[in-house]
Amino acid sequence: MVANTMDAANWLRKQLEEAHPDLLRAMVKEMAEALMSADADAVCGAGYGERSPERVNRRNGYRERDWDTRVGSIELAVPKLREGSYFPDWLLQPRRRAEQAFVSVIADAYLAGVSTRRVEKLVQQLGVERMSKSQVSRLAKSLDGIVEDFRTRPLDGAPYAYVTLDALVIKCREGGRTVNVCVVHAVGVNRDGFRESLGLDVV
Repeated sequence: MVANTMDAANWLRKQLEEAHPDLLRAMVKEMAEALMSADADAVCGAGYGERSPERVNRRNGYRERDWDTRVGSIELAVPKLREGSYFPDWLLQPRRRAEQAFVSVIADAYLAGVSTRRVEKLVQQLGVERMSKSQVSRLAKSLDGIVEDFRTRPLDGAPYAYVTLDALVIKCREGGRTVNVCVVHAVGVNRDGFRESLGLDVV
């Protein structure tokens, strides 16, 4: 089957939802909290704990907020401000829109690498307008860490009774021409029938 890269990202999202919802939930939580932290810093005019003449407010801890998603409820730590209040507008959007934006950028980053351009697109999709280029760059580094943690995490479900491989052929640009590449996803099933996403590679 031939598909474009958007189909590949959606395919990976579906694979993660089915094989490892806990892991996907943790990745979305980490990315959402990193975005809120960067956004709250932008509202304050300076980074957390940073001394700056541009500062207009200060952070003051966190409050918990449950966010219902397709992979279960995620408990988010929403930054509090010393003066006024902070609450991201995207948490008030229809839940699937914001959730899908996070999952898509994580899947894209896994498939094609982390870039500030992808993170800028996520920030725009969620309607966050205050973020500077340096904050977007720091957010991209956070995303890079999330993806790397996923790639190098210990496989706690072993031993596996069997391992399945699923593949998707996509078109991509390489050296000025369009070529087909194969995205391969490995899923392990342990003796209790629990499915775990073991890894993904583009070959």
